[in-house]
Amino acid sequence: MMSHIFSPQTVAWQQADREHHIHPFTDAKALARKGTRVITRGEGIYLWDSEGQRILDGMSGLWNVNLGYGQPALIKAAHEQLQTLPFYNSFFQCTTPPSIELAQALAAIAPAGMQHVFYSSSGSEGNDTVVRLVRRFWQLRGEPSRRIIISRKNAYHGSTIAGASLSGMSGMHEQLGGAVPDIEHIDQPHALAHTLPAESPEAFGVRAAQWLQERIQALGPERVAAFIGEPVQGAGGVIVPPSSYWPEIERICKRHGILLVSDEVICGFGRTGQWWGCQTMGFQPDLITFAKGVTSGYIPLGGVLVGPKVAEALTQQGGEFAHGYTNHGHPVACAVALATLQQTQALDLVRRVREELAPHLAKHWAELQKHPLVGSAQCCGLLGALELMQNPTQGQSFPAEYGVGLRCREHCFAQGLVMRAVGDRMVIAPPLVITIEQIDEMAALIRTCLDLTLADAQREGWLH
Repeated sequence: MMSHIFSPQTVAWQQADREHHIHPFTDAKALARKGTRVITRGEGIYLWDSEGQRILDGMSGLWNVNLGYGQPALIKAAHEQLQTLPFYNSFFQCTTPPSIELAQALAAIAPAGMQHVFYSSSGSEGNDTVVRLVRRFWQLRGEPSRRIIISRKNAYHGSTIAGASLSGMSGMHEQLGGAVPDIEHIDQPHALAHTLPAESPEAFGVRAAQWLQERIQALGPERVAAFIGEPVQGAGGVIVPPSSYWPEIERICKRHGILLVSDEVICGFGRTGQWWGCQTMGFQPDLITFAKGVTSGYIPLGGVLVGPKVAEALTQQGGEFAHGYTNHGHPVACAVALATLQQTQALDLVRRVREELAPHLAKHWAELQKHPLVGSAQCCGLLGALELMQNPTQGQSFPAEYGVGLRCREHCFAQGLVMRAVGDRMVIAPPLVITIEQIDEMAALIRTCLDLTLADAQREGWLH
């Protein structure tokens, strides 16, 4: 954080946090020197810290607070369910009304044919469930040798052992010290990094999909169980693939009888302008992982939507599926999720994102593409990324040691904006309840922060 004299209460909180709280994906030693920012309140798309600064939350918490902060309907649903039945499990052949009703509601908005749900408490647990479902499916089909699941480099599928193994981030794998066996990775459809000279986006999308075909052939189709991918790679930097990519991926999977898994933890529930990112990208998966926006982040919940092929094997062939969680179908979480879906529909947010908010964001993104630091501007629905470059006209990136993305993020915090840095890609995913005027406000803050970062780069002699 920038130099500041904090209030005694903030200092006390920072000290207690330093002494007792280990943060995720954080250098604990560096954070102890710097001090945490204490967030104390939220309303709509805004947060306030312990010093009273208002912050526009351009990341929806962590890609999840789709309905913004302080939604009365969600708070009421949690309160009423806590009074009625705060918990019961889904073991012992039992269930609860909220878990039943949410399964029905999810089936009603799911892509065609997806009528079954397996609950978890997070996207990480959901993707662990995917590994178990995929391998159980092939056991029931009499092909237990089909165990390999193919993912992508720079993908993010969670931080549990299986989730981290599916994720394609080398730093996670190095610290893991031994991934789940039979998980492979192909390259990501990152046009800025991989497009050939004079290659059209459509041609690149088809070529990038062929990396899956090549890996399947190398491994042996009879050994490959599934392919998993995010419709738009989120934590990897909002990598939006060409429109030709996912339909070709689907054709390849069908050709080899391989299950197709869409990780919708970030893209689901209207983020891309449809209920599901796979609908935006034009493909039909066999399994969908969901979490985050299903409760607008108000309480942990995740799960997997199960398509007919896998559901039929589990429900008609029988045999115990030896997998589950204490909080599977937690009644309070399911009650909040039901309220979230109802509020999303009442506010007509999916249509508004597609027809009003996303096009307005895209106009701002086209203008920001012209900024002297921006080499690429991508957006899809209410997801966006700006790639900061040392020389955009020549496609030259900054050396990693300059930490330009982190420098820009610091300016964002100081200016009252949450914008995430993924390397030198600055990404946003604002709440779906953001207004046209608030998008204008956010874009103006982003431009200010880009200008401040440009001034830093000029002062440091980083530009060519």
